[in-house]
Amino acid sequence: MRRPTIKDVAERAEVSLKTVSRVINDEPGVRARTRERVNEAISELGYRPDPSARSLRSAQPYALGVVYDNPNPYYIIAVQNGVLSACRETGYGLQIHPCDASSPVLAADLIDLVQGARLAGLVLAPPMSEQMELVKELVAQDIKLVRIVSAAADPHDGAPCVWVDDHDAAYDITEHLIQLGHQRIGFLWGGTSHKSSWERYKGYAKALADYGIEEDDTLVLPGDYSFDDGFRGARRLLALPDRPSAIFGSNDEIAAGVLAAARSSGLNVPYDLSIAGFEDSPFSKQSWPPLTTASQATEAIARHATYRLIAELRRDNETPIETHPNEGFSPVLVVRGSTAPPRPKA
Repeated sequence: MRRPTIKDVAERAEVSLKTVSRVINDEPGVRARTRERVNEAISELGYRPDPSARSLRSAQPYALGVVYDNPNPYYIIAVQNGVLSACRETGYGLQIHPCDASSPVLAADLIDLVQGARLAGLVLAPPMSEQMELVKELVAQDIKLVRIVSAAADPHDGAPCVWVDDHDAAYDITEHLIQLGHQRIGFLWGGTSHKSSWERYKGYAKALADYGIEEDDTLVLPGDYSFDDGFRGARRLLALPDRPSAIFGSNDEIAAGVLAAARSSGLNVPYDLSIAGFEDSPFSKQSWPPLTTASQATEAIARHATYRLIAELRRDNETPIETHPNEGFSPVLVVRGSTAPPRPKA
């Protein structure tokens, strides 16, 4: 069965091709009854406009780009799925663009991407979303964008965003470990170019301070958001004369690396070592024991960010649309089998 065309829609609705095009593109000047008839024909035929063709035929681009640099594939897949679902629901195409956040020519590359691919706007994932100089350069070129950022509240910095409260979620994880009876709690950083790493560390440190536990610098190690860094960091912590009884990895991949290191050292998780991660990725559910973590609705966050961008684009076109303001998301503690009270010392 052939795919329905715009001509089929025009014939079904008994209007011109021009009228169908104006309805699809949300242009003003179409009578309400005519618009309703065209939309009914689109629905009955199952017609879906081709975003790339729309961009070529009109001065208005109908594709978005999502830009990322993150070693965690599960996070990136969730971001892509969230953006894609919003694009499909609103008729936009999507271009995926991995990049190097540390590149000195990143701004120029993204400007070339938007202009060359005729993108309507960009969804910036961390850490690019948190590089304000980059954001300012893109905005100066009149590039529409939305950012996914780590923050405890709306940053109110003039650029549309969706923020994630990593700080309080990390506090909750650390508090959970403390309330189980752990005093020596290791912390493994994610990449320092990601603000989420700093927020998660600050949440960890704040919980220790609030419970009167002095922070031990030997229990806090640098790294990146990866399994290998979790494994290496855990081996270093477990080799200490007074090793930690619990380790908090800045994401679930790190925590999975900690779990592997514990097993290679002959430790029983959670009774010899409690382990917690962050994000509630597939790693956290597939490991054994399953990981205590913070459930972060990454797909929903990315979807809302995309709606936020599309709202800005349609507002510029004077097209009525439901308002999507900046919004915050709070990851929620999920307690699973990887955490338990520490064994009493002999």
